Amino acid sequence: MLKIAHKWVWDFWFAQDGPDYHVFYLQAPRELGDENLRHWHAVIGHAVSTDLTHWQILPDAFCPSEGAAWDDYLTWTGSITKSAGTWYFYYTGGCRSEYGKVQRIGLATSRDLLNWIRYPGNPLIRCNPTWYESLDLSVWHEEAWRDPWVFQHPHTGDWHVFITARLNHGAPDGRGCIAHARSKDLFHWEVLPPVTALGDFGHMEVPQLIEIQGKYYLLFSVSKEVLSENFHRRTGITALTGTHYLVSENPLGPFHYAGDKFLLGDASGSYYSAKIISDPAGKFVCLACRHYSSNGSYLGEISDPMPLNVGQAGELKIIDENV
Repeated sequence: MLKIAHKWVWDFWFAQDGPDYHVFYLQAPRELGDENLRHWHAVIGHAVSTDLTHWQILPDAFCPSEGAAWDDYLTWTGSITKSAGTWYFYYTGGCRSEYGKVQRIGLATSRDLLNWIRYPGNPLIRCNPTWYESLDLSVWHEEAWRDPWVFQHPHTGDWHVFITARLNHGAPDGRGCIAHARSKDLFHWEVLPPVTALGDFGHMEVPQLIEIQGKYYLLFSVSKEVLSENFHRRTGITALTGTHYLVSENPLGPFHYAGDKFLLGDASGSYYSAKIISDPAGKFVCLACRHYSSNGSYLGEISDPMPLNVGQAGELKIIDENV
């Protein structure tokens, strides 16, 4: 487990370099007292492990820019990929002058996963109002455009990114979607229509796409506060927080539910922002932020790996006595 005595830890993402698993995560001082303040004091931490269980904490990886800049207030969740010997880190940024309410996506690069250089052309990917909701405080509390998950298409070789966003139409509580952008060179991005339909959630956070046994699973996390009325009526689920998933035969969809059951979900919000990764033995496991305890206190830790089972119909199930 990754637990830091004086810091809360939450959303995280991996970069694997040979036998080393590097994890990057949002962190904030526990001395803030109110866990709701952590989002506005987040710095990106960094740790490394060879077994996904025992972690060595490394120097902090990234923080907001100094001086007036598009990311001078917040640097939030992202993802990392590698091409031609360079690591590409796509991250969420927001500026102080907008109170962090407008989110954009930027890029930093590194040769060693330790020293990161911001791309001078940032921000790189912006919300496109053709499909997606721009800031309108009468509808939603922010312009959601965050949590980029970048990957290379296994057949075409071009690059794609999935983004937490909201559609610009429909019932406000059900506009959450996964936006999509495409690039040939990792620098120039074309924003495209979403890969998910509207209706069920206010937002779909920290997406991950992973291939397992020839199927593509799109993970995303939602809290019980953003389950739409449509979702309540359709499923009867009213008060679960956690990570859900969609599945497809193609990395770009169309995606569908394997079932309405959360991959990890309960009324307490015990786990959030889950990620699936292959462990040193080549078996798929799931790690997640240990979110809230049963008494409502915020934990702010990253779990140990939990074994993952894939059913005959492609359904995913966590095999853990605590889940």
